[in-house]
Amino acid sequence: MIGTEMTQRLLDRNGLVFVGLLLAAAILVPLLALVAPAGSLLHMPPYVVALIGKYLCFALLALSLDLVWGYCGILSLGHGAFFALGGYAMGMYLMRQIGSRGVYANPDLPDFMVFLNWKSLPLTWWGFSSFPYAAVMALLAPGLLAFAFGWFAFRSRVTGVYLSIITQAMTYALQLAFFRNDMGFGGNNGLTDFKDILGFNVQAESTRLALFSLSALALIAGYLIARGIVTSKFGKVVIAIRDAESRTRFLGYRVETYKIVVFTVSAMMAGVAGALYVPQVGIINPGEFAPINSIEAVIWVSVGGRGTLAGAALGALLVNFAKTWFTDALPELWLFALGLLFIVVTVFMPKGILGLLDSMKPLRSPPVIASPTEAKQ
Repeated sequence: MIGTEMTQRLLDRNGLVFVGLLLAAAILVPLLALVAPAGSLLHMPPYVVALIGKYLCFALLALSLDLVWGYCGILSLGHGAFFALGGYAMGMYLMRQIGSRGVYANPDLPDFMVFLNWKSLPLTWWGFSSFPYAAVMALLAPGLLAFAFGWFAFRSRVTGVYLSIITQAMTYALQLAFFRNDMGFGGNNGLTDFKDILGFNVQAESTRLALFSLSALALIAGYLIARGIVTSKFGKVVIAIRDAESRTRFLGYRVETYKIVVFTVSAMMAGVAGALYVPQVGIINPGEFAPINSIEAVIWVSVGGRGTLAGAALGALLVNFAKTWFTDALPELWLFALGLLFIVVTVFMPKGILGLLDSMKPLRSPPVIASPTEAKQ
């Protein structure tokens, strides 16, 4: 009975469809890529698998943003920083796996460090030859940054547009810092030329299929964690903070503590998205910290539906599919199309695509006619 109640709390109708589709994709896409003939319509070429896998990582980033914006009212314009930090943690592990197979054949230092005449591995790189350490850092680095940021910002009661500007300044400052060669993260070129992950060739089709499935499963896990938070008693307080922060504080709740916890969890989810993104695209550079990336994530959430979780992921998938098509067919019009899309959604669909579909359900359902007995009662 308890298990049934928990399942109903974690998975509503939209959630069941969302999780079901992701599970089907995690199984069917690798299967079709391996079994379907190359000329068949059902065949999934490796580049398509990698592209969709990248979109799934963006969907997890959008979901993490929706957790803080849609349910706690924190409009973060710096979530791209958490995504990039998780990506750099994974990229540093992948660089350490290259070893003597690099251009300069140095078993201890990445190629860019040899080129810059570094003599030893910096302290920040220690431990990244271990995958478990890198995985922990992909969670810990964005989590600690979010905690420290939230500790000062939320305890100072910075809210609204001022908070959004500070988050944007944070990611821009990190972008400028990571551009510097003396930071030890590859400078402008970033980290690339990856070879292996856990001993498997990162370019191999089987590895790409495994990464795709892991991305889908991570998105499911992220959805269930976020859903568990927002439907719990803790989540009810978070929603109350979004709707009436001052009143919630007057009732005795420590508002800043709730905000810090949600913001930190959200940042860690974004870090996982970044860690899965890097081996699939083969590069991570300071451009991932660019404020425009965080702003695009806000558009994904708005298009799909703020405060819906599944809608945020849907918006990320749809907008990025559109971006791929536009930048190939009409590259000069993409930014105009993106701006127009945001305006249309804001004016005509303030609840996003999923919110619009949910509002149409009562119109599609047949009217309920009460029996004479019920009418008398």
